[in-house]
Amino acid sequence: MSDMIVAEPDFRERVETIVRLIPAGRLMTYGQLAAICGNSRAARIVGGIAHFGDPALPWQRVVNKLGGLASGYPGGRREHKFALEAEGVAVSQDYYVDVKTLLWWPPSENTLVK
Repeated sequence: MSDMIVAEPDFRERVETIVRLIPAGRLMTYGQLAAICGNSRAARIVGGIAHFGDPALPWQRVVNKLGGLASGYPGGRREHKFALEAEGVAVSQDYYVDVKTLLWWPPSENTLVK
């Protein structure tokens, strides 16, 4: 049980706060969000929050560390691709984006996450 990653009670709220701020056409990774929100090992928890969280949030702007789209996105990778392309993001045929070019960081982590 020592390997188990447990998020703080307000972890979900912190993740959702930042996801709301990601500008159209830019991206964040699950691990990046986890680290900013206080637990760099909680990328899978962020993925769960995305999968089961508020569908009104721009979850299409969150990808894996390699720029891969999520199979768990509503409608799968195909719909994830369509949602990103609607914002002007180029997505490869194998469902990857240029995460290095499109990666976005919040203006100040300290003012967003407390």
